Formats: sequence, C-alpha cells, structure tokens
Amino acid sequence: MLVVAEGMPRHVLVPVDDSDRSTDALEFTCREYPDATITALHVIDPGDFYAATGIEGGAVANYEEIQTQHEQRADALLEQTREEAAEFGCEIETDRVVGGISRSIVTYADEHDVDHITIGSHGRTGASRILLGSVAENVARRSSVPVTIVR
Repeated sequence: MLVVAEGMPRHVLVPVDDSDRSTDALEFTCREYPDATITALHVIDPGDFYAATGIEGGAVANYEEIQTQHEQRADALLEQTREEAAEFGCEIETDRVVGGISRSIVTYADEHDVDHITIGSHGRTGASRILLGSVAENVARRSSVPVTIVR
C-alpha cells in the first residue's frame, strides 16, 4: 500500500522539557511548519514525585505538594517555551499532562487531532531514561502519525 502525504501538517505536537534538544525541535517546527497549529506539550512523570519524596508509598500530603511544585515548574517552562517560539516568529499553544512520557505524548497526539510530532533526539538524562530507552524512539515506534526526530 502506498501512502501519499497530503501537504504540510495542520497540527504539530512538540514535546518539551528543559533540554537544548527540546528547544532545537521547537525551532525546527517553527521554521518548517509556520502555518501549522503548534502545540508544545510538557509531560510530568508521576514517578518523579515518588523519587522526590525519598520514600516508597506514604506521605500523600507530601506527594501533593511535590506534584504542585512540578506543575508550577511545568507552567514556567511552558511560558519560557512560548517566549522562545515568539523569538522564532511563532505563536504556539501549550499544554501539560501527568503520565508516562512516551505513552502520554502518543495518546495526546491521538486525542487532539495532531498529524505530526517533532521531538528532540534526547531530552532529560538519568539512569531511568537510559534504562527505559529513548523517549523519541518509543514515540516514533508507537505513534500513528509521522514523527520527526531533531538532533
């Protein structure tokens, strides 16, 4: 079966974190798809809440406080991302979700009429990212829409 792409993407999803690769992906998207709706998405990994508490199970109030801190950091990151996009000549939409990173990106794309994903080749570092494999690779493998990986 031959699939022919119909023109440029209408809605491009750009997952963002605080990495240089994330900024590179945003810049690429603004440059390559200036007429598309661009949504920058930050995924808050709930595993980070438990890691921050230093305990397993327990301390719900502490968990909620940590989640609030992560949400505030995410909002600040998304504001910074909007400012960066403006420097690249784009006005973008932003959103944040809580969940597993790769799965949340793919699910968001499916549920929000996204027809292309642009993602940095690697973002955050750490043992968990290495053990789980590349987020970009997982997104590319699982996505129902084309994925551009920016290095």
